[in-house]
Amino acid sequence: MEMYPYYDGPMGWGGFAMMALSMLVFWGGLIALAVVLLRRFPHARPAHRILEERLAKGEIDAEAFDQLRRTLDSR
Repeated sequence: MEMYPYYDGPMGWGGFAMMALSMLVFWGGLIALAVVLLRRFPHARPAHRILEERLAKGEIDAEAFDQLRRTLDSR
């Protein structure tokens, strides 16, 4: 009795190669999905993002930005 009958049987090396390729595609797709989801949801909190946008638009100056950021961080 052979220990690994599938290498000489109907599946052969082609089946093994397809199985390995499908695992690479599966893990690659899972990693790609994780990267897309992490990029879609920013790491900064929403209040900080709004504050940064207001600074970029010129609605507030740097001093007001620093004061408001410290206020947000203390909560």
